[in-house]
Order: sequence, then structure tokens, then C-alpha cells
Amino acid sequence: MNRNKIQNIHVLSLVEVINKGENESVEFKKNFDNSALTSINAFANTKGGKVIVGVKDDKSISGIEINNETIQNWINEVKNKTNPPIIPLVETFEIDKKKIAVFEIDEYPIKPVSLKGRYFKRAKNSNHQMSITEISNEHLKTVNSSWDFYKDTNHSINDLSEEKIYNFIEKIGINVDLITFLNKFELTKANKITFGAFLLFTANEPLLSTIEVGRFSTETIIKDSLTVRTDLISEVKIVLEFVQKHLSKGYIITGKPQREERWEYPLDAIREIIINMIVHRDYRSSSDSIIKIFNNRIEFFNPGSLLGSLSIEKVMSGKYRSHLRNKQIANIFKEIGLIEKYGSGIKRIFETFNSYGLKEPMFESLEDGFLVTVWNGNKTTQETTQETTQETTQETTQETILKLLLKNPNYTIIDLAQLIGKSDSTIKENLAKLKQNGSIERIGSTKSGYWKTINK
Repeated sequence: MNRNKIQNIHVLSLVEVINKGENESVEFKKNFDNSALTSINAFANTKGGKVIVGVKDDKSISGIEINNETIQNWINEVKNKTNPPIIPLVETFEIDKKKIAVFEIDEYPIKPVSLKGRYFKRAKNSNHQMSITEISNEHLKTVNSSWDFYKDTNHSINDLSEEKIYNFIEKIGINVDLITFLNKFELTKANKITFGAFLLFTANEPLLSTIEVGRFSTETIIKDSLTVRTDLISEVKIVLEFVQKHLSKGYIITGKPQREERWEYPLDAIREIIINMIVHRDYRSSSDSIIKIFNNRIEFFNPGSLLGSLSIEKVMSGKYRSHLRNKQIANIFKEIGLIEKYGSGIKRIFETFNSYGLKEPMFESLEDGFLVTVWNGNKTTQETTQETTQETTQETTQETILKLLLKNPNYTIIDLAQLIGKSDSTIKENLAKLKQNGSIERIGSTKSGYWKTINK
């Protein structure tokens, strides 16, 4: 096949690429300028791609002026302004008697690559400047490491719990001493413990591992809460027990002589979500992990956005390659059996909720983290709204009554009704409930007595 025929085939293929428009791996530029350099840098830091110069955003061919030195000058400019230097493959083509240049950029093996001191990445059909965290993550991925493998200069082996370490050693069935264990699992580096070692076996209550858990009766009123700060392995059990304490059981008919008990949520899936939170959290973030338990749903917020090219769509489809933010933590969790297989947790969560007959969980990528929402399906939205509205009104009335009686225990039902703006019957009902739960006690007769508030 002669050269002209090969060139014609390439042009036809290029026309097809242009007609499809810009995407994750194709960018159009009218001229070779700083914007074109940014795209080249972004492709090098992602999965590679093509920057086609001489084509407008609307896919029309504008063409460019090229002389004998133009292409080499452009290559040199890319090389001089990137670090490590990128040397793209550049080809010129002629379409409709107009010349265009195609820059072919491969994914760079050592990332991230900078452009005049800044770093860009490709997301869908646009370029984004990388944050400090993203730059750090790309570097760690390049050296096949992660943050938790690095030495913790603020803590020492004295900050670790010997009891927790030996309990772990016993559970995984190996016969070694503490130091040998730490060395074997790379939990020490240059005679210092790693960040992972500290979080996994800490003897203290580190702020880094804080998880806030709350049971909400409404969107703003908290009935019960717990702040968890301990080693990561213990956190799984503590958090799950708190969540389970606030879940209800129901009964299902299976055809067997006895009814079968069933939790309102599949506990295996809830446990999987909690484990994922702890293992994949970005512990460099100043934010805490937060779990909110409502009447009809549970929300799990975790600091740390999705890594690399992972997207919500890929997570929801289950077709993705697992990216580990904390390889050392994940490895220890796998050793103890808390993780069965990397990357399979999300799929199991969906399968479990489907088998339960519940709505599929919702995964949302937020600016500073990741949010998972699950629903129990036991109440309709209308029923839940009515229930929470009634509960809010009741709690607010009772709280107001208690505050007033603390100021003046001689208030009568009529006094309270006028002060709060409720009917006499509403005040009577709430006083009866306060007496029933032991919050107040009537001393003396209705006319001459007073209310005694009881501190719990």
C-alpha cells in the first residue's frame, strides 16, 4: 500500500474521531497555546489522549499555519515546560485543504507531571487543576505505596497497645514476637512506626480516627450520639453495635412453623459499609466520618473523594478496578478476615439490599468526601413525615415545659398553656408523659402543690 493511501486511511479515521466530539481522551484546540499545553499535561496525568490543533469546539475545521520548524518548536515548548519532560508524538494532516496537527500523548509512567509548577488531570471532557491531596496520591500510586506506609514522626512504639497487637497475632495464627510482627507487616520504617501502625493498634484515642454517630428523631434533633476514637479494628465493632442498637426487628412469614426475625436493614451490608468507611477514609483530612441514623434511612459520610479515574457510574455498575487509598490498613483488615476480596464490597452491598427487597443504596461523590445513603423501606415518605413532625412537636413541648418548671415549679396547667401557646389538653398530655418517663413529679395537691423536676 503506498504512502498516499495510508495517509487517506489515517485522515478518514481522524475525521471519525472529530465527528464524535471531545471526550475523556480527545480535546480540540483552535491554536497551539497555553490551553493546549494544559490539555497535554492533563492527558499525561490521566489515561493519555489526543490534542487536535486546528479544530474548533463545534468540530469545524479552522486549520493552522505550519512551516518547517513549527512542529519541532511546539515539541520543544512542551518538553521545556513540563517536568518530568513530555515528548509527544505529533502528526500533521490535511482535511478540506486545511492543515491540522494531532498531539498523541501517552499516560506518563511516573506521575504526576507538572506544567510550569502546576498539575492538571482529565475528567470527562475537561481539565482540572489537581489538589495537593491528588498530587500526593498520584505520587504514592507511582511508587506503589500509600500514605499509611510512611513513618509517623509524632508517635513511637510506646503509643501502641501490646495487648491489641498480641490479640491480632493470636487471631491470624502466627507465632512471633511484637517486633517481628511489626517488621513482617512493614508497620515500622527506619525504626519508626508507620501511620498505619498507629491507627491500627493505637493505645490512645487519636483525633485522626474520629467517627461521629447519631440517632436523629428529626433532621435536626438528636436522640442519642456516640463519638468513637480508638484503633480502627475496634471501631468496626463499636460503631456496628451502636447502629444495631437503634435498628428495629420485624417478622417475616417463611412457611416454617415459626416466624423468622429480620432486622430492618441487612446487617451484613451495614457492616460492609462501615468497614469500607474505615479502610478507605482519607485520614489526612480534617473532617470526621459521620453516620446519621434517621427513621427511614442511614447516611454514611466519609472524608476522601474517589481515587484516580474511578467515578460514581463505575461504582454503581460494579465494573471497576479497586483503588486502595490505604494499602497497609487494607492488608491488615484482609489478614484478620474483615475484608474478603479487594473491590468486591460494593457489589455485595447491592446484592444484599436487592435480596432484602429494599431500595438500592445511593452513592454520592462530594467535594470533600463520599456519601452513602440506605433506606429501610418500612415507612412511606408520608408516614415518616407525619411521624417526625408529631415527634418534633411533642419533644419541643416537653422540653419547653421542663425549662419553665425549672424556673417556676408552681406553674399551673393554665399558666403553661398560656406561656407555650398550647391547649390545656395538650399540656395535660405532655405532663402525663413527663411523669410517666420519670422527668417530673407532682408534690402535693393539684391546687396547692408544685412540680418537682428530676435530674436523670
